Amino acid sequence: MRIVTALLSAILLAAASPSSMADKAVPQSQADVQLSFAPIVKRTAPAVVNVYSQRRAASREDRNRYFEDPFFRRFFGNDGSFGRPRERVQNSLGSGVIVDPAGLIVTNNHVIAGGTDITVVLADRREFEARVLLTDERTDLAVLKIDVPDEALPALTLGDSDALEVGDLVLAIGNPFGVGQTVTSGIVSALARTKVGVSDYQFFVQTDAAINPGNSGGALVSMSGELIGINTAIFSRSGGSIGIGFAIPTNMVKTVVATAESGSAAIKRPWLGAELQDVTPDIATSLGMARPEGALIVDLHPQSPLTKSGLKRGDVILAIEGKPIENAQELGYRVATTAIGANTIVEYQRKGDRRETQVTMVAAPETVDRSDTLIEGRNPLAGLVAANLSPAVADELGLPAEASGVVALKIGKGPAQRFFKRGDIILEVNGTPVDSVETLNRILAGDEGFWRIAINRGGRVIKLAVGG
Repeated sequence: MRIVTALLSAILLAAASPSSMADKAVPQSQADVQLSFAPIVKRTAPAVVNVYSQRRAASREDRNRYFEDPFFRRFFGNDGSFGRPRERVQNSLGSGVIVDPAGLIVTNNHVIAGGTDITVVLADRREFEARVLLTDERTDLAVLKIDVPDEALPALTLGDSDALEVGDLVLAIGNPFGVGQTVTSGIVSALARTKVGVSDYQFFVQTDAAINPGNSGGALVSMSGELIGINTAIFSRSGGSIGIGFAIPTNMVKTVVATAESGSAAIKRPWLGAELQDVTPDIATSLGMARPEGALIVDLHPQSPLTKSGLKRGDVILAIEGKPIENAQELGYRVATTAIGANTIVEYQRKGDRRETQVTMVAAPETVDRSDTLIEGRNPLAGLVAANLSPAVADELGLPAEASGVVALKIGKGPAQRFFKRGDIILEVNGTPVDSVETLNRILAGDEGFWRIAINRGGRVIKLAVGG
């Protein structure tokens, strides 16, 4: 047995370079394999909390399939139930992480979205009502605050997620399935995952540490005891963990926390004003690139900071501040984690030559007044909040920078719920082009009784015909 152990140690030592051995220890004996995570858990677990959220929703449980028949609708109405819909309480369970001893907590936005009563339960089972300081749907992050007088709560330090490497050991701490605080271990399976689809900024840390429903908003912790990610999603066909979990990197979390600490209720991020595309193998070949990498500039807004720094359509952005860019999603993440006003070195390729320039990061401009307006009256748009489109509004909604006209900013209660989605661009109403909120109000004041509406939804034109 000793001979086998000695041989194993020799193989491991030969495989590891001197520089990597100095930074990270590889198990070299049976005693090393039996090491425990307990000291790290004792330091970090008290900073991970449970988050309970309640929201009220109208119940449709009385609906009967026979009410889909037009004959029955004549007598019972379109509601499909006897009497008024009953209100029921929906409960949401998740996790959160204390990032400031004063009671600042980070969790996922989807854990508390629409919640009216939010309760935080500490690791020692004390319960506190929480206030929502900031929600950010685009990153799926939210910041809460609890008040615990005369006490400094245990908090985790936000680590540098860019320092992570595939193969690093990590711990996931949360409250899966509501069974209570649970710790699982694993490794970093991959970095910069961009095809997850749970937020606007696709750049996740992938881990095989078990993450299950209820873990959302919990901590992904490094071996140094630092927070390096907020657990947010899993890939699963059954609802349980199959070893593919995703966490929002802490370098994105830092921007959201900093905004909350500043007292602002909305996050302002740098704006590129560019339409970007991934570089495919065919594009790489046509541009004389050795391999597919970077983000191809397809179009630029006249006020884009890239334009002001000399970049043009057809250029391929390869790196920001020395960090390689593999695709357009990664570029979006790197820009989002950069401060407004920062002078950033951007490396790019043009006609086979690699160049660099300095880009000053700016916020998206409001070229026209938003004029946020709640639509009322007897029309299909009632309940919709309309706004004039500018680069700032387009950026907020994830629309192309050059989008113009009038957009559905919010969808409230009313007929609009049936026909519109947030981000729909209203092109035309009853044959009249809609170029501003003022024009839209003037058209709707006509009370036509029959409405023909054209909208742009995700680049596709949809036409509606609605009777009064």
